[in-house]
Amino acid sequence: MNVKVCDMIMGAGKTESAITQMNEDEESKYIFVTPYLDEVKRIKDSCEKRKFSDPYNSGDGKLADLHRLLAQKSNIATTHALFETYNEETISLIRNGGYKLILDEVFQTTKAIEISPKDLKMLQGEKKITTVDGLRVRWNDDKYDGKFNELRDNCCTGNVILYKDSLLLWEYPIEVFEAFREVIILTYMFEAQVQKYYFDVNGVEIKYIGTKHENNEFRFSNEHCIPEYVTTLIDRVHILDDPNLNEIGDSRYSLSSSWFERAMKKRGKPQIEQLKKNIYNAFRNKFNSESGRIIWTVYKNYKDVVKGKGYTNGFLSCNVRATNAYRNRDCLAYCVNIFYNPLMKSYFADQGIEVREDKYALSEMIQWIWRSAIRDGKEIWIYVPSKRMRELLEGWLKELSECKAEH
Repeated sequence: MNVKVCDMIMGAGKTESAITQMNEDEESKYIFVTPYLDEVKRIKDSCEKRKFSDPYNSGDGKLADLHRLLAQKSNIATTHALFETYNEETISLIRNGGYKLILDEVFQTTKAIEISPKDLKMLQGEKKITTVDGLRVRWNDDKYDGKFNELRDNCCTGNVILYKDSLLLWEYPIEVFEAFREVIILTYMFEAQVQKYYFDVNGVEIKYIGTKHENNEFRFSNEHCIPEYVTTLIDRVHILDDPNLNEIGDSRYSLSSSWFERAMKKRGKPQIEQLKKNIYNAFRNKFNSESGRIIWTVYKNYKDVVKGKGYTNGFLSCNVRATNAYRNRDCLAYCVNIFYNPLMKSYFADQGIEVREDKYALSEMIQWIWRSAIRDGKEIWIYVPSKRMRELLEGWLKELSECKAEH
């Protein structure tokens, strides 16, 4: 398996380098997969001579149209969402077409399946699911039709794992990646991503590459082009330093998902009410911001109890990636404290893989912040009440400020 990872900060020319390669490598066929619909259009426009197509639903679904394009050996630009809906025919067509894959941003190649412990025990007790070799989950009821149809379909592909009798995990089939002649992943902080651990579990060797800028053009390289802007980023990200507003996040686990869960059980929900006051205070008094300049986040399950006057409509999910719709917003409140799912962390640890939890948290926060006006080089003001997350952000900005930029 030939896997290359271009692990570079935003603005280092990763996509531009991919465009250069796809335009110059006319002998190969490419699939470019991105979370962004506007990036699909960008690839089609920037590689006009290569005639990229994007699958559409002509009545039989997008996957059927993807198969049509693969059979024609067309160059294809599509989204993560479609790429995840593979089947055996998809794998065969990719292999037969001799395709190369460029994956813009990692996607969740391993993820926990949301199911209650009660429902899981019920499925096991009724023998609807059993395990093969104590790991892979088999669905046993061919006539079943109900609330677990999606789980049934996933089990039938052989990609669901039962871990410690308490966690169902879905794993993307490594055979999809193996079907490509070459895989290039464009990302940042890859070592902290689930896809890195997934590759480790499957024994995939990775070559890291960078980008270089010469003759007015970006291209992949063994060098690492550092954009000029990174050294001044610390001057454009203004982190709120207010002991009164930050006190709520002083504990290491403050504002974690378990913190919110406990806070909701307390009579009167005093911590939740204090957080709402703090967010309002940050936006109204510290940043003097209007609603059109605001984005804020908590865990999605707690959005409705934390929303408040003047900022409700600016909510943006903390795990969002596929949007550029907030690039005009410059006043932010990042009110979560990210930790790895402990059972997933244990699963990878059992495979001998170290989960870099702090770096993962930082990468998630950076991805969220990059939905804002900072992506266009503008200044932003941000409230990060979690001491742990705030220190991770401050440390990252300081490290970047000490980089030597390449012009």
